[in-house]
Amino acid sequence: MKFTAKISPEEVFLQASKNKREGIDDRGTAAFTHYLHNFRNGVSEFYRPEAVQFVQDALAYKYPADEITVEAAESALQDVISDFIRDVPFPAPEKPTFKFIDLFAGIGGFRIAMQRLGGKCVFTSEWDVRAKKTYEANFGEVPFGDITEEATKSFIPDDFDVLCAGFPCQAFSIAGRRGGFEDTRGTLFFDVAEIIRRKQPKAIFLENVKGLFNHDRGKTLKTILNVLRNDLGYFVPDPQILNAKDFGVPQNRERIFIVGFRNELGIDSFEYPKPTKRNVTFGEIKEENPVSVKYYLSDRYLNTLINHKKRHESKGNGFGYEIIPDNGTANAVVCGGMGRERNLVYDDRITDFTPVTRIRGEVNRRGIRKMTPREWARLQGFPDDFIIPVADASAYKQFGNSVAVPAVEATAREIVKRIVLPAG
Repeated sequence: MKFTAKISPEEVFLQASKNKREGIDDRGTAAFTHYLHNFRNGVSEFYRPEAVQFVQDALAYKYPADEITVEAAESALQDVISDFIRDVPFPAPEKPTFKFIDLFAGIGGFRIAMQRLGGKCVFTSEWDVRAKKTYEANFGEVPFGDITEEATKSFIPDDFDVLCAGFPCQAFSIAGRRGGFEDTRGTLFFDVAEIIRRKQPKAIFLENVKGLFNHDRGKTLKTILNVLRNDLGYFVPDPQILNAKDFGVPQNRERIFIVGFRNELGIDSFEYPKPTKRNVTFGEIKEENPVSVKYYLSDRYLNTLINHKKRHESKGNGFGYEIIPDNGTANAVVCGGMGRERNLVYDDRITDFTPVTRIRGEVNRRGIRKMTPREWARLQGFPDDFIIPVADASAYKQFGNSVAVPAVEATAREIVKRIVLPAG
């Protein structure tokens, strides 16, 4: 009798967990989840070989005494597709109007914005393990890893419409040189540019820190624009700095946005979105209920911050902690340094001052606490049903590194208007 290999989606994901425990590259998991999410649109063929191999490995683990053929794995993969009923908090639209890829994806800020506008994500990459955990929890998809590796680039499908990338800014060394495509080698922007060169998407949407404008006396940005406009053939209007607080969240976060369209499309104008009229304050996104005492500063640490600020004030510096009033706007949430200390808040709802973590001294009686990860999520425009599956330290880092979703969505809406034909 012919051996029939059967396996459930849960068992396949157990294989993924086993791989993680054993330190095995999760490229197979990424290919498998990308295959499942794209089996209706043909993009799945880019992920099929690795997905079949992944299922074959899972079957071998389940049936160690049997020889698992490629044919058996392919049959089982189709069964997994038919059985794949998995709750995904933020699924792609049922009838997408465009396709995009999500590079340096973090926890999916770009993806939320693009999906709201009708986009289908067909490839995503992110190297940070904990960020990938958050991404998978919310989108049901494991990002591919390091985008600088050719093995990762090889999975990027053809014929997507928009390339999204919140790429990190690395130093460019272009003194006395033309500042073209070759001059970007050794930087992460080169990998983005190389993907644009190979895949020729209709549009590109890049985000970076405000400092990119003046980095290396403006040479870095000049190099980037030269590559996009002259080497790659895109219409790229002058980049613009947008502030998150102008788009419905109470955070003073300025970031540079770079938009471009392939020259062949004939698009020769673009206007960045105008600020909204609504002024949102921190009190509108503050935790509705009292929070754990663990978020409250110890009196010893609070005094350290106070003394630190006084020392800098005596020297004429503006460094130090800051307390954001309920009717105020938060400073930019960033990971490291004074990211949390510059966004302290008053909250006198605490009744039990017994510490739940190891602290020096006692819990302060002034009602001064850090913002919670959920408050940081709200400052970045993430919805409240966005899952935070990691510890607080990782959550702060992930939201601090993310994009402000409303500003991205407002800009993306203007992009989509120009590349998607209205129904009619």
